[in-house]
Amino acid sequence: MLTVEKDLETRLAKDHHQAIKLWLRMLTCTNRITGKIRSRLRENFNTTLPRFDLLAQLERHPEGLRMGELSRRMMVTTGNITGITDQLEAEGLVRREVDPSDRRSFVVKLTPEGRRLFGEMAAVHEGWVIELFEGLSSEEKETLYVLLGKLKQHLNGKETR
Repeated sequence: MLTVEKDLETRLAKDHHQAIKLWLRMLTCTNRITGKIRSRLRENFNTTLPRFDLLAQLERHPEGLRMGELSRRMMVTTGNITGITDQLEAEGLVRREVDPSDRRSFVVKLTPEGRRLFGEMAAVHEGWVIELFEGLSSEEKETLYVLLGKLKQHLNGKETR
């Protein structure tokens, strides 16, 4: 009988290093949370996580963001940003404006409809995230937050090879 591998963590053996186990556990949790959010965005709003993320970036910056800045913030190529922006613009959720400080560049901004729709999606999204972490007590969430912050600080101080 064939067994189906459920996630990377299931491949671990007893003798694997603790850091490898922890890394795979974090990766598995991240992938599961992201997968659930992607599904719910698709089912409830007929949208994708990258579209939601682009709208979220613009919501935080009412003055708009250049395409290159959106690309940097979302850690994807400018081509990806262009494609998502084209879709959202066609739906009337964002608009491109010539950047007054550099006429060769565009600034992307939310339209009033984009702001309204994102506000609705963000409120529901927040509820999903809260629900997905219900398996932890308030104290456990705080401890995990502090520990991950400590790890983040350590990683920010290290050079990658």
